[in-house]
Amino acid sequence: MAGNLVIIPTYNEKENIEKIVDSISSLEVDFDILVIDDSSPDGTGDIVKKIQKNRQNLNLISRESKLGLGTAYITGFKWAIERGYDMIYEMDADFSHNPDDLVRLYNTCINGADLVIGSRYISGVNVVNWPLGRVLMSYMASIYVRMVTGLRIKDTTAGFKAYKREVLEAIGLDNIRSRGYAFQIEMKFTTWKLGFRIKEIPIIFTERQEGTSKMSGGIFNEALWGVLKMKCRSFFRKYDRKLQK
Repeated sequence: MAGNLVIIPTYNEKENIEKIVDSISSLEVDFDILVIDDSSPDGTGDIVKKIQKNRQNLNLISRESKLGLGTAYITGFKWAIERGYDMIYEMDADFSHNPDDLVRLYNTCINGADLVIGSRYISGVNVVNWPLGRVLMSYMASIYVRMVTGLRIKDTTAGFKAYKREVLEAIGLDNIRSRGYAFQIEMKFTTWKLGFRIKEIPIIFTERQEGTSKMSGGIFNEALWGVLKMKCRSFFRKYDRKLQK
């Protein structure tokens, strides 16, 4: 199976999930969708099962408990690789990522990039409806990550991305240790260390209108400590594409 797969992890997204599926399905480029739901108490998974009847492009993996963002994406990546998808996308369910920008990620990928990042910071600070403190925390976190790792990426914590399948195959997904938001950083860092072509494109990130944000200061602290651990581990790992497959 060739094509595009958008992976959307969910936990309590009943207000948004049907609308985001409809928006993606209406785009000019064909995208299949994989929702990975961590047994949302609000019934998100049940809503997906209901709308699957009318959406051939919609797939669902239901997990038994809240297992974390990183494990959700690893599960989705493996599912996509097994089915031969050419390009695999990460995005949130809450419309903080504009579904229309999936087409821009797609076009940038087919024009030569191996990993495309929807970046909040590549052309200034493009964040809507965040309090100033949260903007500063996120922006400074990206600066910190660049200082520690040497990554030449403006938005190191971005969660709106497109990978070519070859990148995910080369990374060695079982070697990715981070499970929370540090996962986003480790995936970019590993892609960069393996020598793949990374491109950032500007997006406007808009805070959710419905549902409850999962972000907190604790999540950022986890990511910051995780970066130090990741950097230390990198000294003992060989980044050779041939060794990862």
